[in-house]
Amino acid sequence: MRHISFSQIKNWVKCPFYHKLSNIDKVEGSFNGNIYTAFGSALHETIENHLENKITEKELKVFFGNAFEKERNNLDDDIEQKHYDQFLLQGENLVKKYKKNLDSYFGSNYEIIKCEEEIYEDVIDYNGTPFKFKGYIDLVVKTGNTYHILDWKSCTWGWDAKKKADKMNVYQLIFYKHYYAKKYNIDPNNIECHFGLLKRTAKRNEVEIFKVTSGKRRTENAMKLLVQAIHNIDNGVYIKNKSSCQYCEFKGTTHCP
Repeated sequence: MRHISFSQIKNWVKCPFYHKLSNIDKVEGSFNGNIYTAFGSALHETIENHLENKITEKELKVFFGNAFEKERNNLDDDIEQKHYDQFLLQGENLVKKYKKNLDSYFGSNYEIIKCEEEIYEDVIDYNGTPFKFKGYIDLVVKTGNTYHILDWKSCTWGWDAKKKADKMNVYQLIFYKHYYAKKYNIDPNNIECHFGLLKRTAKRNEVEIFKVTSGKRRTENAMKLLVQAIHNIDNGVYIKNKSSCQYCEFKGTTHCP
């Protein structure tokens, strides 16, 4: 069955034709990662293994270093050693501090339900070709009767108020909440959404966890966008969004003249 992920929705919002080249045609030259994505993947892997008790606190630094090196080796482009070493030190600092912030934010009695919770649920709001929504929730914890969905984001110094409120950023968690509720038949009112920022260059508050609102209206708007994207993808409607051309890797190529 066909599926759609949040990253595909984000590509479609950026430019439907970009989505076609990247996700449908899988044209060579699509973004394949850089030091920032390698860094973020290594952080995610380290935190997941630590929370699942597969590694101890003493092993965090070494595990992150190995994970980051593995991600580096998978990149197409070389990374300058000086640049890599700087990121390595910043990552080692973050993996040592994240758990203290997580404990402080949720309190001493929170329960870890799942790391990397897979979502693969029917999009019942769309009446055309059957689609599933696919995604992975970084962390689900529970306090009392409330479930908390958290997505880790690595960044440079943090997010300003505009980015924290950006609808596309928030929609990612809303999709996760909507389909997590359906997967386990949980009342959406008993699910809250959070981002966890892992800041490389911040001098203080290197780990920031904050809640985002995910009420009925935002959920309705997010689902409308999802259905709109699927409808156009399903029907092969790939109109170019020329306002997104400036930094597009396909600009001026034979794929998008």
